[in-house]
Amino acid sequence: MDKLGDMDLFVRVVKLGGLAVAGREVGLSPARVTARINNLEEHYQTRLLNRTTRKISITDAGRRFYESCERVLAEVAQAEALLNNDKSYLFGSLRMTAPSDFGRQYVAPALSEFVQLHPSVIPYLHVSDGVSDLVEYGYDLAVRYGNLPDSGLIVQRLANNRRVLVASPAYLEQYGAPKVPDDLAKHTCLLMERLGEPLNRWQFQAKKGVKTIKVSSALSSNDGEIIRLWALAGRGIAYKSLLDVQRDIDAGNLQTVLDDFARGFQTADTEQTGLHLIYPDRRYLASQVTGFIDFFKEFLSKQLRP
Repeated sequence: MDKLGDMDLFVRVVKLGGLAVAGREVGLSPARVTARINNLEEHYQTRLLNRTTRKISITDAGRRFYESCERVLAEVAQAEALLNNDKSYLFGSLRMTAPSDFGRQYVAPALSEFVQLHPSVIPYLHVSDGVSDLVEYGYDLAVRYGNLPDSGLIVQRLANNRRVLVASPAYLEQYGAPKVPDDLAKHTCLLMERLGEPLNRWQFQAKKGVKTIKVSSALSSNDGEIIRLWALAGRGIAYKSLLDVQRDIDAGNLQTVLDDFARGFQTADTEQTGLHLIYPDRRYLASQVTGFIDFFKEFLSKQLRP
């Protein structure tokens, strides 16, 4: 008795919904498929399928057996992939961290699509606007904004980006748009916090270098998505990465202000602050990690506006 072969055939019959169609897929006659399913039921002394001349349906025992067969066949495929070094079969854990807003808008959907293609990959996504140590927390990959210092990590630039100030049309209609950075003193500002410290010193381009404006907080959060949602609700002006708010700008739900002055709120910020993919060492990346890197680059190229 070819147990693995019969398990594979049984799974095909259930998935395809018929004995004949499963037989055509593997090159067996309907009679031969029926005989092998009968042999399975006789071997286990359990009815797995209810069969009529028109259709089949799976029994409760058959459902449990089907689920077990899928697990066994997946483990066999994984073992064969290890022996054959099959790069097309991806499996194992994939631990990532990403900024809150960008992670929810782009990384989470990308991981969801990736797992549909590679169901044996088990992802974990940590979203936070804090900076987590990749090695200490065991992350395979990190997505980060900004002009990053040399840290010994491998850095790949994913997309260009810059900081922008945004507000909703309703807010700007009620309070007017600031013309110069000093006008922010008369406006409601939405502040990010990092490690309990408000990022309330916003930097702007000036004729003689960089000008820093200390803004007052109306609402603050350590979560970038919350800041964006408050801006959409008309609660004030937010300093955001353009990639986080591009969809809202394109939809007309947010508008940029002070475009000629915006710079950021970090010393390393310049007119451009890139989006980067970071990982510890390219020599020892697991195949599911390298597979997702390639997938994510293609995914972003379709999602982000040039």
